[in-house]
Amino acid sequence: MHHHKWNIEHIDNLMPWEKEIYVDMLIQFLKEEEKRMREQNK
Repeated sequence: MHHHKWNIEHIDNLMPWEKEIYVDMLIQFLKEEEKRMREQNK
């Protein structure tokens, strides 16, 4: 939420399909961050 500058109220007001897109975006971001952290720690 913090990275995308969205607050919990905004997320609560999303349509179900919008929430699905948001969750997909968040998962992708977390995977990329994890990869970046692993590469940084090599």
